[in-house]
Amino acid sequence: MNRRIKRTAFILALAFTAAALIAFAKAETLKRGSRGELVKQVQTKLKSWGYYTGSVDGIFGSGTESAVKAFQKKNGLTVDGIVGKKTAAALGINIDGGGSQSSANSGNLYLLARLVHGEARGEPYRGKVAVAAVVLNRVKSASFPNTVAGVIYQSGAFDAVSDGQINLTPDTESINAARDAMNGWDPTNGCLYYYNPRTATSRWMLSRPVLLRIGDHAFC
Repeated sequence: MNRRIKRTAFILALAFTAAALIAFAKAETLKRGSRGELVKQVQTKLKSWGYYTGSVDGIFGSGTESAVKAFQKKNGLTVDGIVGKKTAAALGINIDGGGSQSSANSGNLYLLARLVHGEARGEPYRGKVAVAAVVLNRVKSASFPNTVAGVIYQSGAFDAVSDGQINLTPDTESINAARDAMNGWDPTNGCLYYYNPRTATSRWMLSRPVLLRIGDHAFC
């Protein structure tokens, strides 16, 4: 009798472990056939950035898959239509249900550092922090997406995203600048825009009052 109980307990343990592994695997990827709130988050972000035109229904179908592929291609990711950890990080979504706020913050820091490196290489350190601060100021503003990834990947927002420099590995100074900005240093005092007066072509941007200049960038 004891042997039967032990065998039953062992089988139940194996079943539980298998179920847990399946659940963990599902938590790490979203792909065609996936459903739920995380899929809605993906669809919402892709729709706001112009990659997705379907309904935000939480069903990962062919339309969502095509939108994910377009996003991946644009941002130098593996084009497989699957939202794994790297694609999720680029989207600003935490798909690991066991993930912590600190891990999400770490992902934001690295993405922000990549943006700083792509946009402000060669600028003084204060100028790098200022570029990061502009991103964070936009996150706080009701006029922009409310996540770091949403702001950075908003269509046409940053040249580094358009020309692929967002995918370069950031140096230590860019990472430190992003960290300083996330810790509250804002050399711009709330600016939402910056540009290089020597290369900018937007009349609207050039018409905005310049509040300060740091290196080659004018902040407004």
